[in-house]
Amino acid sequence: MTTPLFLSAEAGPKPAKSSIRAIVIFAIALCLFMPLPAYLAQDPSKTADADSAAIKQTFTNFYESFSRHDAHATAMTFAEDADFTNMRGIHRHGRTEIEAWFANLFKGNLKSSNRTDIVRSIRFFTPQTATVDADTVITGTKTADGSEGPPRKGLMIATLTKQSGHWLISVFHEAEFPVPAAGTNGSANRPTN
Repeated sequence: MTTPLFLSAEAGPKPAKSSIRAIVIFAIALCLFMPLPAYLAQDPSKTADADSAAIKQTFTNFYESFSRHDAHATAMTFAEDADFTNMRGIHRHGRTEIEAWFANLFKGNLKSSNRTDIVRSIRFFTPQTATVDADTVITGTKTADGSEGPPRKGLMIATLTKQSGHWLISVFHEAEFPVPAAGTNGSANRPTN
């Protein structure tokens, strides 16, 4: 004789109505009184708008400090362990090296420079991580003979992280667009291909 694998609901003890009621009341109480995580409790669109504004402010702080030739303030827009790669492919790691790099540039060919970065897009990967695509224009760069070079236009791609409530540049890469050939329209900020 074989043992049945399934027992009917009638074969086992029936739960008491008071036990079911207690479980339901507990579940409802748990839902009502358990605080939601902060990221669920906030309106996501308002949070994204506030974070986007804060990221844009970080970029404004960066290029305004750059234009004032303030190496310390420029470096403070970077995370402590940031990676920076400039238009020429030169890499610096950490805020201290980044500050020293800018201090040297501001004494040299960028001593009269002015920079503007225009954020074109922000993409959030997590509530604390975003990538930013921005257009860059640097004017006032001195050439080797001391004359002023043409405006330098480029693309900046940066990864920002939110640390202690502040958005900081963690990874910074920029590339310079080629100088338009003589007789061509150099008004476009970005190449079409």
